[in-house]
Amino acid sequence: MQTLSLIVPCFNEVDVIETSYVRFKKVMDGLTDVTPELIFINDGSTDKTGELLSAIAKNDYRVTVLHFSRNFGHQPAVTAGIHHCTGDLAVIMDADLQDPPELIPDLLETQRKENANVVYCVRKKRDGESLLKRLTSKLFYRSLNSLSEVQFPLDTGDFRLIDRKVMNEFDRFREKGKYIRGIISWVGFKQVPFYYHRDARFAGETKYPFRKMIHFAGTAMLYFSKKPLKIAIGLGFFAVMIGLVYGIWILMGKILGFSNAATGWSSIILLIIFFGGVQLLTVGVLGQYIGIIFDEVKDRPEYIIDKEEKYGE
Repeated sequence: MQTLSLIVPCFNEVDVIETSYVRFKKVMDGLTDVTPELIFINDGSTDKTGELLSAIAKNDYRVTVLHFSRNFGHQPAVTAGIHHCTGDLAVIMDADLQDPPELIPDLLETQRKENANVVYCVRKKRDGESLLKRLTSKLFYRSLNSLSEVQFPLDTGDFRLIDRKVMNEFDRFREKGKYIRGIISWVGFKQVPFYYHRDARFAGETKYPFRKMIHFAGTAMLYFSKKPLKIAIGLGFFAVMIGLVYGIWILMGKILGFSNAATGWSSIILLIIFFGGVQLLTVGVLGQYIGIIFDEVKDRPEYIIDKEEKYGE
């Protein structure tokens, strides 16, 4: 019989974690064709999430809790879950119940029916999210696809089922700033969609405010594409051409007498601002890539586990 690992990162989810566990437990109790395990990753929570998870692990032999030494972020938490799970299959999902655990049997059925290595979940409808959040999300995925060398499924998150073959390949990745859904798409194999209705958060607040979403989008863009560098080169070439055309216009105007180079300070200032902006943009893009290289060269661990708790330990 195959084993199934449920990977659930948690950060300050004290308002939802008990309800989340009850729903996960009910789903696991109903699974007769796989042996389930539930892995909670406590991502340095500052509320009582860690205590609640410890109590759950003491009373359920199927539960493992990984406590981080501090908050390392959602993607390192998911990475730790994949690294430590023992299942032939794994489902990645958050604790906030926006992605219903009750869909897990359907994911398993889809995986078997399609003989797929990955079943990625596509959101047909998203409750509890603002119009701005939905629009920026759509813009992000479409922009990423236009810039990346690899095509990613639209309107998906980390909620997905992956098999052991994909997990083994994932374990080979050593980059620190992981964009997990991008990496899973990159490894290939057979990947099929599963469409579902995403619920609103059961309780608590989102752990991805606008500032973190911008950072997350930047990581995804820079780790999966060199096109920003090409765009910067294109802007530089465009700026040079404008400068050449403007220089020729001034020179011809002096010779033929149709312009006065002593006047036109506004146009000069405008050109200075334009060229300065292009230079700063180019240097900024280059600096971001250098920063990524700097982080990778330091080779620090993605996460540090303070302790691991299991039933009877």
